[in-house]
Amino acid sequence: METQPPTDPITMEVTDLMASLVGLFHREYEEAAAARSLTGAQAKVLALLRRGPMPMRHIAQTLSCEPSNITGIVDRLESRGFVTREADPQDRRVKLVAATGPGAAASAELRESLNFAREPLAALDPEERTVLRDLLRRMLDGAAPAG
Repeated sequence: METQPPTDPITMEVTDLMASLVGLFHREYEEAAAARSLTGAQAKVLALLRRGPMPMRHIAQTLSCEPSNITGIVDRLESRGFVTREADPQDRRVKLVAATGPGAAASAELRESLNFAREPLAALDPEERTVLRDLLRRMLDGAAPAG
């Protein structure tokens, strides 16, 4: 028997507040990307590549989009010198995408320009921010995997 998520007033309010925060984040993220002549999707790919080179299919899965969309995004980033594509030494059929120096710098600059999270979080003291971080991690750890 499947259990339903709680629908008490506090849960509903928390859900609404999280949706508002997500909306603020997306809006500022898109504006910051556009100010650097990037689309939001291009900025997200560059941000993901901070973890290191990864296969295109992994990028598509992580961003929940079609591999063909990632190909176009990577093509445009590559034409600007922000990423490279190389064969995976473990499996030459797999293409690894890696951020170049300019791509990593653009991603870092974009991330540094985002005030959305810093300003609201400044209302919390360090201990409260730690508790919030830990609660968010628990929530994400308990979430069903995408796809």
